[in-house]
Amino acid sequence: MYRRKIESIFQSWLANPSHKPLVVKGVRQCGKTSSVVAFASKHFKNVVYLDFREHPDYKKFFTPNLEVDSIVMRLTAAMPDVEIEARNTCFIFDEIQDCPRARGSLKYFHLDGRYDVMCAGSLLGVNGYKTSREKTEDDEASIPVGFEEIVNMYPMDFEEWLWANGIKDMDIEYLRKCLVNETPVEESLYDRFRNLLNQYIIVGGMPEVVTTFVETRQVGKVLAVQRRIVDDYKSDMVKYAMPTDKSRIRECFESIPAQLSREYKKFVYTVVRLGGRGRDYAGSLQWIEDAGIIRRCYNIMITELPLDGNRVQSEFKVYMADIALLVSMLEDGTQSSILEGNLFTYKGAIIENLVADIFGKMGRKLYYYHKDGGVELDFLIRYKGYCTPVECKAVTGNAKSLRTVLNHPDKYHVASAIKLGDYNVGRNGQLLTLPLFMAFLLTEV
Repeated sequence: MYRRKIESIFQSWLANPSHKPLVVKGVRQCGKTSSVVAFASKHFKNVVYLDFREHPDYKKFFTPNLEVDSIVMRLTAAMPDVEIEARNTCFIFDEIQDCPRARGSLKYFHLDGRYDVMCAGSLLGVNGYKTSREKTEDDEASIPVGFEEIVNMYPMDFEEWLWANGIKDMDIEYLRKCLVNETPVEESLYDRFRNLLNQYIIVGGMPEVVTTFVETRQVGKVLAVQRRIVDDYKSDMVKYAMPTDKSRIRECFESIPAQLSREYKKFVYTVVRLGGRGRDYAGSLQWIEDAGIIRRCYNIMITELPLDGNRVQSEFKVYMADIALLVSMLEDGTQSSILEGNLFTYKGAIIENLVADIFGKMGRKLYYYHKDGGVELDFLIRYKGYCTPVECKAVTGNAKSLRTVLNHPDKYHVASAIKLGDYNVGRNGQLLTLPLFMAFLLTEV
């Protein structure tokens, strides 16, 4: 088991005397099940684990009614060795999207109050794309609005990756002090963090992939696991999507590398298919986003807060939620270039998706700024109460747009900016430069 930030959320949930059943929502294979099982095993005398994907027959425990004593009776009749004790038992419902009636039962578990329930679901965001039969099951069970707590879980973020590689909290705290004081990172630590960042780009945050890398250090084996995960995503598109949408969802997904290889990376439906239109593919792209596989980065009309209020709904870029899965979709040999420190190939797509990965896993929504006149800013975030551009450039990268924005405060209303790249901490007037591996520290809003 790796150290995961979700555990502190679980601790807060359990410490609340009036807590409701917990639903952990996230992309498939990001570590939901292992985290939930580890936590429940540590804090409860008895754990009853039901995986509805591996054992579809477990659905029978929730039919014909959702009364808690009836569920327990049916379950113990089929599994007589299971120990169930009031106040000391946690039920775990895994892949709960495959059993809508189990999710409907959360209301009754909460009202009953004798047992705790933790759930994990991979495709809870795609309810609007179910078949007629599945929608009927949902209607019969009904989502227990007001009787569950939902938390989002992501693949391991860069800080969790650092923990998995033996980086101590004191070393991360040192980086924070460098950010606060705007002082350079000591050379030996700089090299260590830089190397770990390059490795993170090709390994990413899927726990199985991380384990494969830590145990073998073989990039080929890492790549094999990643491509299997991508294939699993494609299988989900076939299993869970409506029949008329299956091919379009897959086309949207497979177009992402091509979308990001363009000079201006705005998502364009004609790249999905020649002559493709938004009205044909918008729902398919939404399915992939709802499944947690991608993140959208919206263009904003003006560089002012609130960012979400200024976004242009129809103009967006699409990034993979996990940087390494994007890299695994590119041609062989890309991993070697990255390990050598060449992050600025592929027209900046890798470094931009890296920052999108880091910001997204921090819980930040993604925004950029682009005007036909040529001003383009990679990202904009709310930082220390201000709208702050964040650029991702090489040491000698062209930051013309950033200079234009900073030189015209009356027009753009921007007082300072951050530039991320392969260089140390420093400041030049309104511009703060940071190494890429410190992007995860930009938490202040």
